[in-house]
Amino acid sequence: MNHIERRDREMPYISDDAVFEQQKRARILTQKLNTTDRADFDTIREIVKELLGKSENAFINPPFYCDYGFRIEVGKNFFANYNCTILDVGKVLIGDDCQFAPNVSIYTAGHPVHPDSRKSMYEYGIDVTIGDNCWIGGNTVICPGVHIGDNVVIGAGSVVTKDIPDWTVAAGNPCRVIRKITDADRKFYYKNREFDGEAWAHITQMGLAGTSEK
Repeated sequence: MNHIERRDREMPYISDDAVFEQQKRARILTQKLNTTDRADFDTIREIVKELLGKSENAFINPPFYCDYGFRIEVGKNFFANYNCTILDVGKVLIGDDCQFAPNVSIYTAGHPVHPDSRKSMYEYGIDVTIGDNCWIGGNTVICPGVHIGDNVVIGAGSVVTKDIPDWTVAAGNPCRVIRKITDADRKFYYKNREFDGEAWAHITQMGLAGTSEK
């Protein structure tokens, strides 16, 4: 197998000339994205659509950094705030309606622990998956191989090293589940602050006030 094939099978591989050649497209497009007029939202959307392997109505606030771009697939209405970094050596699969706060980093890539093995220049990439309707807090780091379920909130500053189940709030270093998300959370927008009557009426009109917990 060549090293691209090894990389794509989550096997140890070496970043040879063929691997670097695949990265050129992402470097060209991220440079274009990161130097575009920040108020030119339409152009930003067009570059993001071209960069990512799959997307529908995705928006990324530059600056943004990735290795390949085509190894990132996001669902509908994805949003990433400033200074997001995705090392997409392994595939990164993100569901619908996900939001990233500033400085979120996803690292599918890694290196051997032992220094002699690391000097061999072999590295690896292991896929990361994030479900639907997730909110990832600022300065969160998601490590190789992690699976985050649907309807999850990850608190700011977390380092996610293990899988996180559906319908949970998780935070910390290492990130751990703090509690389940229940229907009682629906009327609150921040801690114990409830939506005002006007906002709640609007939410009701959108059909989002009923019970949908799994």
